[in-house]
Amino acid sequence: MSWLQLLWAEFKAILADKAIVVTVFGGVLFYSVLYPLPYLNQVPTEQMVVVVDHDNSSLSRQLLRHADASPKIKIVAQVGSINEAQQWISDSKAHGLLVIPEGFRRNLLLGKGATLSYGGDASYFLIYSAIAEGLISAGMDAGKQVQMLGLLARGQNPKQAEQSLNSVNINSVPVFNPSLGYTPYVVPGLFLLILHQTLLIGTGILGAGQWRKKGYWNEVSPLALIGARLTVFCAIYAVFSSFYLGYCFYWYDVSVQATLAEVGLFMLPFLLSTAACGIALSCLFVKRELPTQVLLLVSMPILFVSGFVWPLALIPDLLVQVSQVIPAVPAILGMLELNQMGTDWTNVMPQWLQMWALFALFCLLAYIGINRRLSTHLLQQE
Repeated sequence: MSWLQLLWAEFKAILADKAIVVTVFGGVLFYSVLYPLPYLNQVPTEQMVVVVDHDNSSLSRQLLRHADASPKIKIVAQVGSINEAQQWISDSKAHGLLVIPEGFRRNLLLGKGATLSYGGDASYFLIYSAIAEGLISAGMDAGKQVQMLGLLARGQNPKQAEQSLNSVNINSVPVFNPSLGYTPYVVPGLFLLILHQTLLIGTGILGAGQWRKKGYWNEVSPLALIGARLTVFCAIYAVFSSFYLGYCFYWYDVSVQATLAEVGLFMLPFLLSTAACGIALSCLFVKRELPTQVLLLVSMPILFVSGFVWPLALIPDLLVQVSQVIPAVPAILGMLELNQMGTDWTNVMPQWLQMWALFALFCLLAYIGINRRLSTHLLQQE
């Protein structure tokens, strides 16, 4: 069998397998829409807040108007007690509460200060942070206005009074995620993980379904089979990678800093090492269902040990060290630095070389595994 015939046989075997087509072609397209869909609005706004106003003064009502004017908060009701407010949150009618204490206006005018209490549903950290930020901003604005009235009453110049209250101006410039949204934060790493897992599952299903049968894979050497399988799968996933890291990144407004050549050069060892890992793992399975079941179970642990949704400092060192044999781990960290943070190529060189080392390791394991599988098949025939 010639090299071109072997490549064509591999390609036909992939297309003829419904499980591989659904996982590889359908999965990549389906997940490109499914995962970002809940976060298309990027930043939570107009979060419902219920108020307990024990002061009921002109200043407390002004505070509520400022809070309601905030783009992050919407005042939906005013109740008489904290228990009622908590019930609103329990019934999902509101996500947070604000408590204005009795004597709020009087204490501020006397210069004694006042404490505003707020709370929220912390099970959704984006919602909770939006409520906290909106209420803190409204409370600080109300406090500054009262302080301004006090300074003016003491005869201070209006411009000097304003400067004393706003002596420090904060110029906040978001880096790497200009929209401060969830999609640009999670999509770059998640898309690489999807490519990694679907490629592992696809190569695993193809190999696991062939070792107990007779076919073209028995007529070629293990090296030729590995080379052909790597070539076909990497060619397919080069297209998927271009779709994810090109079209999808621009569609979801993800920050892109690296050049096309740098991204392609970095993705090459990632696809090769992942495909070689899938071929090696396929030698461990004899049932076609097992690769999907096993690899889906490890998707969530890989997501965390990759370090972009949870700090590596909070993960046990042993897990971090063991995870370095997973191609997705150096690929995600390196690609985030290169493409989203705009770092120099020299800074991602360790991850790049690590993926080439993993490619060599998994190619060796795949060669040993295929040799054993083919030898076992010949012995069973005899």
